[in-house]
Amino acid sequence: MYSDTHFHFQHLVENNSVDFGSEILSQMATKNCFFGMDIGTRHDDLFRRGSCLIQAIENIEDEVLQNRARKFTYLSAGIWPDVDSIHERYSRIQELEENINDFINDENILSNKIVAIGEGGIDHHWNPSGADGRQESDFDRDTVEGEKELFEMQLALAKKLNLPFIIHSRDAFFDTLDSIKNAGYDNGIVHCFSYGKDEAKAFLDRGWYISLSGAVTYAKKSNMDAMKEMIAYIPKDRLLVETDSPYLAPIPLRGTENNPVNIKYTYDFISSARNISTSKLCEIVDENIKSLFKI
Repeated sequence: MYSDTHFHFQHLVENNSVDFGSEILSQMATKNCFFGMDIGTRHDDLFRRGSCLIQAIENIEDEVLQNRARKFTYLSAGIWPDVDSIHERYSRIQELEENINDFINDENILSNKIVAIGEGGIDHHWNPSGADGRQESDFDRDTVEGEKELFEMQLALAKKLNLPFIIHSRDAFFDTLDSIKNAGYDNGIVHCFSYGKDEAKAFLDRGWYISLSGAVTYAKKSNMDAMKEMIAYIPKDRLLVETDSPYLAPIPLRGTENNPVNIKYTYDFISSARNISTSKLCEIVDENIKSLFKI
């Protein structure tokens, strides 16, 4: 029940505690979560995130729940397109690949649980006061082109490792599509999908999965019909669900810190839009996870 294809576990722990992380994993295990993936955003964060997850798992006192949490926990590794990473993209891609190889050979309880590259992609949402601190003046022509190259280099790495890719795309549909065409690799997820039905069709036609977050519950009344139409349009064999926690808490929790337990509200909203039961949606998502991540 309630698989989660995208959360930032270390951010949750940094904002709270390892005990809080253990409690979240315990609750997911209690609900028989099939899959939960902690997402990478930096070239050098894999070992820190892995250590954080391992500590939280090992701190679960109930042995049954601990084993369940160990089983459903997976990781990705990738580089979010911050300005420094764009400018240092050549060295950071090399370090990312080295860290992945080192982690796989580390023989920890999660060393065989890297199932994707990412998140990475293109973001042209300008909000200098936001957590990302992105402002348009930082993105001159060289930086914009470098952002696309960083994305395409990560797609090439995913292809080399035969892993799906987790795309981050915000206010950048055409550049995102151009880059995946240039890379010639169509295998993975457009995470936290924030576009409409036509854009969904473009990604779906190339073979990508669409992952919906709590943000779909935010649609204004005037846009709700279009949102529900887009949700219903996604083929059942290409649909995934995520929290993107600690961000994008779904209604009725909007404005609070999100966590994977809250994903049930997103499942309920999506299942209603598709006119199916929540349990059926859980089955659909789990089957898609098995197919995409080969687990």
